[in-house]
Formats: sequence, structure tokens, C-alpha cells
Amino acid sequence: MEFHYRKACLADADGIAAVHVESWQSTYRGIVSDRYLASLSVEEKKVKWERILSEDHHTIVSTTKDGVVVGFASVGKERSGEYEGELYAIYLVKEYQGKGIGRELFSRSISSLKALGYHDMFIWVLRENASKTFYYSYKPEIVKEETIIIGDERYVEEGLLLSL
Repeated sequence: MEFHYRKACLADADGIAAVHVESWQSTYRGIVSDRYLASLSVEEKKVKWERILSEDHHTIVSTTKDGVVVGFASVGKERSGEYEGELYAIYLVKEYQGKGIGRELFSRSISSLKALGYHDMFIWVLRENASKTFYYSYKPEIVKEETIIIGDERYVEEGLLLSL
């Protein structure tokens, strides 16, 4: 199957929102409460993504040849100011995982951060997320740990730093 990669545009907000919700519901099932996952709304995410895509952004989408969004990655300036770049999000529809799309989105994210003059990429990942092995394959350093609340429950996030 052939996939295309490009900078996201405002018209992609709905597709990105759908991928965002579906991937959360599949990736975090058994980790995050079913009640919280069921409460996720494509409409709410669409509003968020319309705002992001209306501003200066570094969001890349992967689409099928028919233009259906199957994955995306978003990067930019690290939010705390401690590091340079940050991977804000990278999500793929479950049925498209394992096809190299994530690696390509990640590679393009690194290129985007390098083009901005950044020399590192900070990444937050839930400790219980089995998919974190993807990030560990790039040999990041664990530089932080933080407890966050999702729904009504506490989770530990690991802060990873990757030199670019």
C-alpha cells in the first residue's frame, strides 16, 4: 500500500481528530479507564486541531493514496523551556501500525526540528504504554518523570530526550 506525507492543512483537522481519538482508544485500552476513553470526542479534537492548523505549526500527516489521514505527528518548541524541540504528538490508526509509517513520521519530525535549528527532541510517554519501545529504539535518555491525571486516575509519564 502506498502512503503520502505532507504538511497538514486546515482541511485535515477532521481526519487528524479521528486518528487522535481512535489511536488513544486502541493504544490506551487497558491502561486508561474505559469511561475516559469512551468520553473522547472527535468533534472536540477537531476544534483543537482547527485551532492548531490555523496557526504556524509543524504537523505532518500520512495519508492513503485516496487522501484518508491514517497518521500524524506534530512537533515544535519544547513547552517548559528546558530543552529545544518537542514531539507533541504522534499517532497512527491501529490497522496501519507496523508498516513503517510511524518511523517515517518520526524521521520527518526530526527533520522539521533540525530545520528550526533545534538539536534535541523531548518526548513524554506514559510508562504503561507498550508502544514506548518505538521511542526507546532511538536510544533516548530518560530525563524526567511526572505524575499526571487522566480522567480520575494518576499515571506516570517518562520524559525522554533524544539528541538530533
